[in-house]
Amino acid sequence: MLYPTIGELTKDKFNRYELALATAKCARLITDEYVRQREFAEKSMTGNKDTDKPLMAMIDKEYRDEKAVKTAINRIHCGEYVIVERDPSEEDEIVEGTETEAEDEIN
Repeated sequence: MLYPTIGELTKDKFNRYELALATAKCARLITDEYVRQREFAEKSMTGNKDTDKPLMAMIDKEYRDEKAVKTAINRIHCGEYVIVERDPSEEDEIVEGTETEAEDEIN
């Protein structure tokens, strides 16, 4: 059985689709942070093999050793990242505003 369960992650407020979206967004943030740390580590390398630390030692272990999706699920489960409910009326306003802007660009 998978741990944590979907019920534990969503607290029975959200469906699987919303959970998948939230996990993907969180995983993207984690991947971006890994890329930032790796670029910083590569830039800080001087080229001296005797004094330089290994590249992977400069990157946070959480980003380096775990898959981004697994880390995202763990963060959602422990409450570090929270899935926020949106009002359906807000979504309608966003869609209407986008359509109007697209029509203005065409004209």
